[in-house]
Amino acid sequence: MAPAVARLLFLQLVIGPTLVVDIKVQIAIKNFRLLHIDYPRVSYPKGFQGYCNGLMAYVRGRKQSWYCPQIHYMVHAPWREIKKFCKYSDSFCENYNEYCTLTEDSFPVTICSLASRQPPTSCHYNDTLTNQRLYLLCSGKHDAEPIGIIGLY
Repeated sequence: MAPAVARLLFLQLVIGPTLVVDIKVQIAIKNFRLLHIDYPRVSYPKGFQGYCNGLMAYVRGRKQSWYCPQIHYMVHAPWREIKKFCKYSDSFCENYNEYCTLTEDSFPVTICSLASRQPPTSCHYNDTLTNQRLYLLCSGKHDAEPIGIIGLY
C-alpha cells in the first residue's frame, strides 16, 4: 500500500502542475481563436449599431465581464495563416512574460475602440478596418500557437 501512495503523491506533485499549465495554455489558445479570429467576417443586425458593438457584446459575454475594454483587435484571416507565425519565436516579451512575434504578412483587422464621452455603464465602440501586421503573443518558443495580440505594425 505504501508504494502505491508514494507513487500517487509523486504523480500529483510532479505531473499535476504540468497538467494545470497545459490546460491554461489550451484555454488561452481557444480564447484567442474565439475572441480574435473572425473569418469570414460576420455581419451583425442593424440593432447592434455596427460591427464592433455587436462583436464587443459577444466578447464581454464570452469573458463573463461587464468591463468595457478600451481596444480590441479582430483579424479577418484563416486561423492557419495566423498560427504559422508562432511556429518559432525568438523574441521574449518581458512585459507580458510570454514569447512574441511580428507577422511577416499584413492581415485585414478591425480595431474596435471604446468611444469617448459616454456614460460609464455604456459600451459604445467605433470601428476601423485596416490592413496591418500583428504583434502576437505565442504560447511558447517552438511549435506554439497565438494566445494574444499586443499591437499592430
